[in-house]
Amino acid sequence: MVLASGVRIGWADLPERVRSAVEGIIGGGAVVEARSQPGGFSPGTADRVRTCTGRRAFVKAVSRELNEQSPELHRREAHVTAALPATVPAPRLLGCYDDAIWVALVLQDVDGHHPATSWRPQELTRVLAALADLARAAIPDPLADLPTAAQSLADDFGGWRRVATDPPPDLDPWVARHLDELCALADRAMAALAGDSLVHTDIRADNLLLDSHGTVTVVDWPWTCRGPAWLDRLLLLINVRLFGGHDTQALLNQCAADTDAESADLIATLAAFGGYFADRARRPSPAGLPTVRAFQQAQADVVRSWLQEVGRVRSAAKRGFGI
Repeated sequence: MVLASGVRIGWADLPERVRSAVEGIIGGGAVVEARSQPGGFSPGTADRVRTCTGRRAFVKAVSRELNEQSPELHRREAHVTAALPATVPAPRLLGCYDDAIWVALVLQDVDGHHPATSWRPQELTRVLAALADLARAAIPDPLADLPTAAQSLADDFGGWRRVATDPPPDLDPWVARHLDELCALADRAMAALAGDSLVHTDIRADNLLLDSHGTVTVVDWPWTCRGPAWLDRLLLLINVRLFGGHDTQALLNQCAADTDAESADLIATLAAFGGYFADRARRPSPAGLPTVRAFQQAQADVVRSWLQEVGRVRSAAKRGFGI
């Protein structure tokens, strides 16, 4: 399994002005320990740091030279995280440094670990419950300008149409036979994205932390938007399916029941994400992110297998589903 990862730099690789500014934000003297953290796709730093007076923080910093898009993502995350209420399970933003070249976020250091993969039932139950709570959280006034999920995902959900227009030579035969249906499902997904829940939109095991008491913290918030209450849970189930060991269709049906959603809307959105992954996976790797395309291809493959499974079940039930 190819896991999410970027080519990390470390705390010592940051310019002195950036390190000094971060130490000023933490307010506990010089940083004497920095431990790089695995996971995620940023090519910048991702360090748990400790100062000489014992204060701790999590620092993520990146420059335009490392990746052209990453500084803007850090700015978005700073805006969102600073506005999130305490009821949202996210690390608190302690401060942000931005000199137009380097952007550094200084966040609360959460004492926790990523969920195990393959997913353990108890950890999965806790994360599903935390995402249900997150979907009920009120969007604070400073985030009233958040984009809708439809606005955020409109280009992504055009993936199958781009594949249909310019199919790769190694296109999966099942996908090739069902491209028209997959495009139609992606169109249905766009119509299903209405909602006013706070949505993280990038839920994976490496964006979640669990502490020793089972409390869940969701990290990395640059893609936050307003959308349906089930969207983050659907994304989680793609990650669960990726690592195996659970009946993801049963979990999806339960999600639909819990949120009064149509299962067909969730399947359509699943198909749309499959198109996004399939389309992105064939592109060149972005700077500093050598594993992202392989990870997207792995997700495309598991979504395709899920859609094939759904299609067989629907066909056997003689209910018809279009795939």
